[in-house]
Amino acid sequence: MTRMNCLLKTAIILTLPVFASRSIPQEPIRLIPYPAELVQSGRASLERGVSIDVRQKDSEDGFTASDLQSSLAEVGVNLCRGIGCFRIVFLRTTTDEATRDLARAGLTFSKEMQQEGYALVSDSQTMYVIASSAVGLFYGAQTVKQLVDVDKGVPSIALVNVRDWPAMRYRAIDDDLSRGPIPTVDYQKKQIRKFAAYKLNIYSPYFENALEHPSTPITAAAGGAMSSEDVEAIVAYAKLYHIEVIPEQEAFGHLHGVLQYDQFSDLAETSHGSVLAPGKPESLKVIHDWFGDIAKEFPSSYVHIGADETFELGRGQSSATVQQNGIGKVYIGFLNAIHAELQPYGKRLLFWGDIARNQPALLHDLPKDMIAVPWWYDPQPKGFDSFITPFRDAGMETWVAPGVNNWDRVYPNNDMALRNIQGFVRDGQRLGATGMFNTVWNDDGEGLFESDWYGVLFGAAAGWQKGESDIPRFESSYGYVFHQDQTGKINEAQQELMAAHRLIQSLQIDAYPDDASDSLFWVDPWSPEGQSLSKRLMPILHKVRIHAENAITLVREAKRAAPLRETDALDAIELGAYRLDTIGLKFEEASEISQIYQDAYAHESESPRRVAGQRPRVELDLMDISDIQGRCQDLRNAYSESRQLYQSLWLRENRPYALQNVLARYDIAIQLWTARGDKFQDVLHRWEATNHLPTQEEIGLPK
Repeated sequence: MTRMNCLLKTAIILTLPVFASRSIPQEPIRLIPYPAELVQSGRASLERGVSIDVRQKDSEDGFTASDLQSSLAEVGVNLCRGIGCFRIVFLRTTTDEATRDLARAGLTFSKEMQQEGYALVSDSQTMYVIASSAVGLFYGAQTVKQLVDVDKGVPSIALVNVRDWPAMRYRAIDDDLSRGPIPTVDYQKKQIRKFAAYKLNIYSPYFENALEHPSTPITAAAGGAMSSEDVEAIVAYAKLYHIEVIPEQEAFGHLHGVLQYDQFSDLAETSHGSVLAPGKPESLKVIHDWFGDIAKEFPSSYVHIGADETFELGRGQSSATVQQNGIGKVYIGFLNAIHAELQPYGKRLLFWGDIARNQPALLHDLPKDMIAVPWWYDPQPKGFDSFITPFRDAGMETWVAPGVNNWDRVYPNNDMALRNIQGFVRDGQRLGATGMFNTVWNDDGEGLFESDWYGVLFGAAAGWQKGESDIPRFESSYGYVFHQDQTGKINEAQQELMAAHRLIQSLQIDAYPDDASDSLFWVDPWSPEGQSLSKRLMPILHKVRIHAENAITLVREAKRAAPLRETDALDAIELGAYRLDTIGLKFEEASEISQIYQDAYAHESESPRRVAGQRPRVELDLMDISDIQGRCQDLRNAYSESRQLYQSLWLRENRPYALQNVLARYDIAIQLWTARGDKFQDVLHRWEATNHLPTQEEIGLPK
């Protein structure tokens, strides 16, 4: 007998008298997303366990009950029968019992709740989860999970009456699978469980060359592409959790991974470039073949064709056509051609709206069944109307695409991310957008998804909740809801990292991401670029390091206080904070090395012999630069320790593919500071032998 069938057979509980729940202190309700309507009446103890009663014998409802039971068991709440058990009852709105319970609570099940909405009705002994659909019951169960609290080993549940439904029909997460990290199937399943738990209903993996296409087998990155078997497993698993998998296969730009092959050289706008040449019939053929493969593997009625950032268009094979007709007509014309080519597959096409937005007069030429996805990833104090209205005015359905601000950064800039998501989704709802398409990008190939949950969960909340989502409410709820942190320290750690980002942003460094970028982490502080950056950064680095070190301290204190959930994400916070701290350490100690060496050089004529057991000043200076605990060793160790944690986190979620590309950068940094340490050791030995030091220029030190 399967666990699901066993649950359905054993969890049908007779109505029996139960003992009244003992008094439990009433705490503020912390939920992500927060329901549309909620009234709390108290708390009930779950010490004796729960009974889970599925009144309608439906396989989807049975899975929901099984999923809830597993989640409760993880926090020490077990199934029980009889006296003292708290009951959780799943009801469809078509039953008389549901009608009575809603009426008793003074609740109505309104039209907007029919598709995905739910109601919770509670008394001291029972919580009724009521919905008209399987997905509504599933979302009700996700809220029930968050209502359970464990305080000093004692589980309890908040007693609430709730009416809840989504503000937006489509709530998606777009995950970049083509810039380095490629998740394992097991990790994708974990992602799906978490997406569903926070009421996202679309998972959109992004492909350039990370999906195996039987029609063009060479295009799949070796060891870094999803196979047909992977797709089948993910689609089936996602269906259990009411997640639709909508693939995004780039079909215009961002195709360098394909066009680097000479087999496709005739299709490239520019030699070995990134953009398909629109005027080539073979371009449409390869698109036809790719999406034919996709149609066989992905049952969704939607598919995303990308078509963003086609910057090479008009610079190569299509230059004459662009000069004659204009770049807008060529671009829109190719989207129309793709639409016509893919019509036999019966899919609705999503496309990125950045290029088309600049051609508002031509948008009316696009088929009205295409879905525009305008994107922008920074906050906009004046709002996002200009990103949305061109498509709305052209009569097109629109999904708005904010982002988690993780790309090219040692840790996501969550301050930027939350304000971007809040504003874009708010304005999207006001202007009639039907979907939210939150994005995760790994432009430099270093991104770890475990770092991204903060922005992902806020996006889930913003897409579900009506109007402008409350950032302070989310910030105060995140640590408790996602990690079960009762101390508030995880929330504080996130605030510390945001403060560090803001300090670096305040410098407005040209040609760098405007916050704690990976580039700052990797740059050699003695290079001309590094020296220029050092002058800008030095006044704030102490404060940046204090924020980063506070974040590490807070995470570790929270871990010691009680067992927490989602520990990989906590390790990712520590890694991000440690890398931020290393940026400060590197520039600070690189500057100190230069100053210390100047002091040593000024005293090079002193005798290398020890007097009364005291080391000569030059020796002490050079040991400060390079010895067991010298500055060079500090920097070597910082990169070595980051490398170890980074590799561990990568392999917990991703395939080995592309890992070495990142580890190579760590190795170069480790070798650089190891070699510099050795050089200063040689300088010390030379001074002891010759009483002479090389100049700063001779040793490679900047002045």
